[in-house]
Amino acid sequence: MVTASATVPSPIRSSRPRNKSTSNSIQATHGHQQQFRYQQNHVTGTLRRELLKGLALCPLILEVPLSQAREIEVGSVLPPSPSDPSFVIFKASAKDTPALRAGNVQPYQFILPPTWKQTRVANILSGNYCQPKCAEPWVEVKFEGGKEGKAQVVASPLIRLTNKPNALIEDIGDPEKLIASLGPFVTGNTYDPDELVETSVEKIGDQTYYKYVLETPFALTGTHNLAKATAKGNSVVLFVVSANDKQWQSSQKTLKAMLDSFQV
Repeated sequence: MVTASATVPSPIRSSRPRNKSTSNSIQATHGHQQQFRYQQNHVTGTLRRELLKGLALCPLILEVPLSQAREIEVGSVLPPSPSDPSFVIFKASAKDTPALRAGNVQPYQFILPPTWKQTRVANILSGNYCQPKCAEPWVEVKFEGGKEGKAQVVASPLIRLTNKPNALIEDIGDPEKLIASLGPFVTGNTYDPDELVETSVEKIGDQTYYKYVLETPFALTGTHNLAKATAKGNSVVLFVVSANDKQWQSSQKTLKAMLDSFQV
C-alpha cells in the first residue's frame, strides 16, 4: 500500500528588500502618534488639574458676594422711618429668615441708624437646620453699628416655655420668669438675676411686651443690654440691643429708640 504524505507549504516570504523610504515613513508616523498621545495626555492632565483647582476654589469665590451683599450700610437698601427720618425701618419678611418662611415667626419690625450693617448669622445659630420644629431658641437677624452697638432678634419656640398653644406672653409668667429662661440669649453666655436693673410692661394694640434693662459686666454681647419680648403664634420673639461702656455713653438714646420701635 502506498502512503501519501502532504507537505504544508510554508508562508511565502518575499526576498525583495523593504523600500527604505517606506520604512522611514512608517517610523515617522509612529513617532508622530507617540508625540500626539503625549500631548493629548498632557493637555488632559492639565485640564483635570485646573478643574479640580477650580472646584476647590468655588466655595471661596461664592462666599464673597454673599458676605459683601450683607456687609453694606442699611441706609442704601432700607426706607426711612416714617416716624423719624434719621432712622431707617427694617420690616422682616419671608425672604429674610428660615423661620419666617416656615411660618414659625410672625413678621416683626424696628428702626435702626442708616449707617448700621446687617451681619451674617452662623448656620448653626440661625435655626435653618431645624425648621420647622426647632426645640431651642435661634437667632433671626443681626445688625451692627461700630460706634453705637449691635442688635439681634432671637426667637424661642413657645413649647419650650409653656404647654399652652398660642399662649400670650402673660400666660408664660411675669417678666422676671421670662428673662430667667431667655437671659442667656440676651447676654450670649450666662444670666444672673442681679444683672436685671429694670422691667416694664408695654401694650401696643392687642400685643403685650415685656421690656428689660440689664447691666451685664460679663456678657459677651456687651456690658449694657436692653431687651423687649412678646409672644405670638408659635414663638416668643426677643429683640436685644447691646453696647459696651464706651458705646453706651454716646448711643444709649439711639438704642432706646430702637428698642421702643420693635413690634411684632
